[in-house]
Amino acid sequence: MIQTPDADFDVTNIIQADEYSPLTANAADLDSMLGKGYGALKDIVINANPSLPPLSLLVLHSLLCEHYKILSAVHTHSSVKSVPENLLKCFGEQTKKQSRHEYQFGFTLIWKDVPKPQMKFSIQTMCPIEGEGNIARFLFSLFGQKYNAVTSTLIDSWVDTAIFQLKEGSSKEKAAVLRSMNASLGKTPWLVGSELTVADIVAWCALQQTGSSNAVPVNVHKWMKSCENLAPFNSVLRLLK
Repeated sequence: MIQTPDADFDVTNIIQADEYSPLTANAADLDSMLGKGYGALKDIVINANPSLPPLSLLVLHSLLCEHYKILSAVHTHSSVKSVPENLLKCFGEQTKKQSRHEYQFGFTLIWKDVPKPQMKFSIQTMCPIEGEGNIARFLFSLFGQKYNAVTSTLIDSWVDTAIFQLKEGSSKEKAAVLRSMNASLGKTPWLVGSELTVADIVAWCALQQTGSSNAVPVNVHKWMKSCENLAPFNSVLRLLK
């Protein structure tokens, strides 16, 4: 038995004193995140099913491109018969004007018949990270944002809620999540505090994929417009049309 004297400790008493900073202000140590490349370009490879595109990963790709020099590529696996043209061009027109060593890392999306998105960045030495929410968490960590334990837990909770209830839940669950989102967004401009986090990205994409984006409460509607004012969200909206 583990004794936990602080089990009744109320985390709401902790002041969320995180120093929020814009995404452009920080950078992660890519060597510690992706491993040392020793001259070879580190490549993040994602397998995803074109019948259910992982929109949050496309938003994160666009945000990362504003932050790093990324060599992007889209391929189709033989397990998939056809992929819509807009998904083949989801990273825009790729023009390779520079040699590989001038990029900081690669980002390769493979449309493949998989049950859920999978990601690897070291083909030989790692098991794949599975699930859109988990991959989104990892990609967002490349921005180098630091959060305290309470804020990190809130972000994680919203990501799970978006994936398992907003995207995959019953209509009753979705309605409950929208009420919770509306309450949170009545206090802060984003789901967790004053800056965009991975929680906003995953939740916005879940609403788009479930077709729930039209019938939302007033604070959620205002927040969705704030997301759509950012270019990476806007480019994904164009994909859906």
